[in-house]
Formats: sequence, structure tokens, C-alpha cells
Amino acid sequence: MKTAAPGLTAAALALTQAWCRIPSVRGDDRALGRQAGAVADWLSRDLGAEIVSARADRGRPPVIHARLDAGARRTVILYNMYDVMPATSEGWHAAPFEGGLVDLEGIGPAFVARGAENNKGPLAGMLCVLKDLADTGRLGVNVEILVEGEEESGSGALRDYLLAADCPVRPSVGGLFPSFCEYGGGPPRVYLGFSGIAKGEVRVRGGDWGGPSEAIHSSNAPWIANPASRLVDALSRFGRAPTGRLGSIELDAEALAVVADLARAFDPEAELRFRRTQRFAADGNAEALLRLVLSTASATISSLSTEPTAGDAVIPSLARAGFDLRCPPSLDPAHFLSEFRETLERDGLPGVEIAVADSYPGHRFPSGAAGVSALLQAYRETAPAPQVWPWAIGAAPGYAFAPHTPSFLIGGAGRGGHAHGVNEFLTLEGFPRFLASVELWLSAMAVESDAP
Repeated sequence: MKTAAPGLTAAALALTQAWCRIPSVRGDDRALGRQAGAVADWLSRDLGAEIVSARADRGRPPVIHARLDAGARRTVILYNMYDVMPATSEGWHAAPFEGGLVDLEGIGPAFVARGAENNKGPLAGMLCVLKDLADTGRLGVNVEILVEGEEESGSGALRDYLLAADCPVRPSVGGLFPSFCEYGGGPPRVYLGFSGIAKGEVRVRGGDWGGPSEAIHSSNAPWIANPASRLVDALSRFGRAPTGRLGSIELDAEALAVVADLARAFDPEAELRFRRTQRFAADGNAEALLRLVLSTASATISSLSTEPTAGDAVIPSLARAGFDLRCPPSLDPAHFLSEFRETLERDGLPGVEIAVADSYPGHRFPSGAAGVSALLQAYRETAPAPQVWPWAIGAAPGYAFAPHTPSFLIGGAGRGGHAHGVNEFLTLEGFPRFLASVELWLSAMAVESDAP
């Protein structure tokens, strides 16, 4: 398998560690600003790219838009992110915002730090590959570079930037979100689209419907309504237990063909190990399970709390549930939220507030797009045979890239893991293959025929 040269790998790992030392945690405006400045400075000083925009908009972390003009006929988009999730030192083999080399049991030699996998390792790697190609005169495409600091919060600023009528992003033959896609150490994945998502909270406060304005003793239960009970009642109408199923679609012929091919090599037991779960919520063979997960819209209750948080023998004044709703690309998450509101009104459940933090639709890209064939070609030289999915069960704002490119894919060889968790890592074996896969994708896009 092809790997990057040791010098390129060392440079990319050094840049990864330097940026992992900046604690650009979601919501920390100062650290996010520091990281944005570091990325923009590197793009200008080390890569020689033009900074098209790096302004913060409405108090949100800057969307950095840089342009590397190679004088080529074809243009591509490379996207990545610089925000990370919080971390404390508890349980880490290396300080999360310092990083270090660790031999992880069952995984092998790895670089461990917050952001190693998600996504400062891939960000630093893709930029070092660009620099190496540009410095050696081998860059055959112009590159629109987009790096955001709000991915963990819904990418609102990026979506606004891409969807603006005067967006300066140039038309491109394909877009790539370089990432380590050998999930759980399995074959790399190619997703031909993304699911839609809505996130927010369902809240019930004491008020004119009933319930106390402050927590009171639970001996009042016979004659004072409980916001927590009302919340549980409302949530019982938001998706069918135990998975939160809201509805489903019929997969079209193209999706069915992709799923049938995927199922031949799909290992349900390996997927369960990767998901740290003992069994699926439904029975069936590989193809049946894949059809289920790809066709179903679900509401997930991700958190439950009351005020006071650790109340004992009280009726709380407030109860809340965090949720995220995910659906296949042809369905709109806003439709299911509207149905939930109508159900609450029909069933006579006043006092229930649905606070939507963010919502956007899914999107599919054609399997014949240049970016897809280029990624498959890159995998052939750097990784095991890939799994091709009709779309990801996860969400990403692919629809916002659609006006600028015929395909936007997440892709890359190599393995990382424990994103958002303890001992987040990238493997030292996989990182050179990741760098090679990004280089191969860029080189293949330089010779594709369906470019603007």
C-alpha cells in the first residue's frame, strides 16, 4: 500500500500536535479565535494561499476561506474543522491538550490528544499534503480551502457563507472532507450523501397549565402536577420505543443496488463491536439491517434532567430532554417536529416547549461524480477494499456545498478513534496512508473529465 514519505508524515504529525495544544473547545471564543488565527497564518505564510475571508460573523467562530491557485483548469474544495469537544485529564494516557505517543492496547502505536482524530490530525495532514504538492510543482488543481470552527455546534456560519448569494467559492469539480475513514479498524467507507438532522430540547416548566414555579415537596403529588411526569408523557409521543422510530422511506433502485453490494462484505458483528453494543434493536441479516438503518427516521433522547438536578423527594419546577432527530436525505426533519407539535396539541398536553437549536436537510450526490471515482481510486492504493454507502447515517451540511460542487464526500485512509472520548487517537501506521490517499485524490481530480 502506498504511504507518504517519512518527512511529510513527520511534518504533518508535528503540526497536528502544535494545533492540538490549542484547546479550541466548542464555545470557548478566545481559544477558537487563537486556533483560527493559527490556521489562517499557516495558510498564508507556509502554504502561500490567498485568504479570501477569515472574518467572524455575528459572534461566531470564523469560517476561513483560502484559495490556492495553481493555474490549473480544474478546481476542487477541501474542507475541514478546527473546533473540538471538551476534555479533562482523567483517564488519558497523555494530557489531552498536550498530546503524546502511546502504544494503545489492541490498537498499537498512536498519537493521543483531543483533536487527533476529530479533526486536527486530518486538517493538518491535508494542508501538509497541499504544501508538499505545491512546493514540488505537482499540484494539478486549484483548491478552495474551507475551515470552520463550528462543526461541533451545527456549522451555522459555514452554511450561511456557502448559501449566500454572493458566496465567493469558485465552482469545483468535487469536494472532500479528509478524515480517517477506517472506522473501528475496518475497511474505509465512502458515503454518497448525508442524513438530515434537527437538534434541541423538549422542556416543561411549571406554569398556568400546572406544576410549581419552584421545587416543592413530593407530598404534594396528589394535587400538584409534575413537570417531569408531563415531560415523560410528551416524550412517549416522540418516536416509538426503544429506538425512537418516527417513520421510514422506501429505498429507490439506486440505493437498493448500493446496499445489496455493501451487504456482501458488511459484518454485523464487527459493527456491533465498533458501536460498543451487544445486539441490534432488530433481527435480520446484513442487508435487512442496512436497509433498516438507512431508511428510518428516528428521534434520539440524548439527555434527561430536572431542576433541581439532584432533587430528592421533590416535584421539580423544570424538566428537560435533549434530542436529536435524524432522517434519510429525502425526508425533512422539520416535518417530524411539526408532527410532534400537532400531536401534543391534539392530545391536550399544554406546557411542553420544543426548542430547536438547529435543523437542516440531508443531501445525496450522484455515484458517478468525479469525486467518487477519484476517492475509490485513492483507496485502491492505500487501504483495503472500501464499503460504499448510499448515504451516511450521520449528518453533515452537504446540501450547503451542493451549489458549488457536484459531490461532497468525507474520505481518507487511515484509522483514528475515541472522538469526543478519552484517549482520542490516530494510528501511526494509518497516518502515512491517510496522507497518501489525500494526495492521490487530488491527483486523480486533476485528470477527471467532468470539471467546470
